[in-house]
Amino acid sequence: MQSRKLDALIAANWPDSTIAVTSDLAGKGLGARVLTAGVRSGKLIRVRRGAYARSSDWRRRPPWEQDLLRIQAHQLSSRSAILYSHASAARLHGCAPWDGGPLVHVTTPFSPAQTSSGEDVRAHGAALEAAEIVEVLTPWGRPARVTSLERTVVDCARTLEFERALVVADQALRRGADPVLIQAYVDGGRITRGARRLRRVLDAMDGRSESVGETRTRALLERLGIPEAVLQLEVDTPIGRYRGDFGWPDSKVILEFDGRTKYFDYAPTDEVVFQERRREKALNALGWDVIRIEWQDLGRPWEVERQVKTALSRPERRKPAVPLRESSGTAGFEREAEKPRACPSQC
Repeated sequence: MQSRKLDALIAANWPDSTIAVTSDLAGKGLGARVLTAGVRSGKLIRVRRGAYARSSDWRRRPPWEQDLLRIQAHQLSSRSAILYSHASAARLHGCAPWDGGPLVHVTTPFSPAQTSSGEDVRAHGAALEAAEIVEVLTPWGRPARVTSLERTVVDCARTLEFERALVVADQALRRGADPVLIQAYVDGGRITRGARRLRRVLDAMDGRSESVGETRTRALLERLGIPEAVLQLEVDTPIGRYRGDFGWPDSKVILEFDGRTKYFDYAPTDEVVFQERRREKALNALGWDVIRIEWQDLGRPWEVERQVKTALSRPERRKPAVPLRESSGTAGFEREAEKPRACPSQC
């Protein structure tokens, strides 16, 4: 089939969705021959058996959105009722894991060896209670059965690397997960395999972290042996109240994790950057140091350690400058919930 003809055929008949299954495509004249030609030419991507996406749509999506599309493809192409769990349940709850992997996770009461799941699926065997299963509305508008927030935290803590599990736990707390119910899995002896890993996540989780980047930063500070910081520290200045991600009041040091969303999603970029500089100037005038790190800095822990420990160990703090002559109102100054709940790779 000619390339231009194939392009026109797909463009004219593709359904109004990123993921489409073979039954829907066939009804629009895109049968097996067209799909095969589309995959071979690189115009289509076979997400899994029976589910396809246009390459242009797929490639413009960030990895965490592609992972959601894999779950959508799995649900649309599955005939039986599915219970999503682990990292997949976390995604559907809105607690997007950081680098949770592309596999779709499901839980079945039967042995995973007895199921025919597919290469893109990781099946787990567990007999769950009714309270551990809930229904959510997916981003593509269909209901899905998933493990509860608490059970999802437990499963991720037992199977994911610590930092990734902590990201899920922090976000789950912000979305209403009950830490008492999570603790009950350990206290009640329901969890034996992976209990030690679960206890570590329980001890470290904190719903005050507002993004993936903040959770990872908190874990890094602990790993580096840096004294525990106050989360979401508020400091009053002559131009309003400032809320920093991490703070050490005795040393007058604030550490900020700068995610891209802070600068691009809530106001024109120039205005946001101007206000950030204005806030930092006000803090500097009061003798505070402000350290800023970004996503890539988390891969250079020695540099973060050097900056923070140097600031904390400074023997003398700067003397406060002359107070700024500005209104004490907080308009345009106080940072209120300006970070998103889920930006798995960049925030």
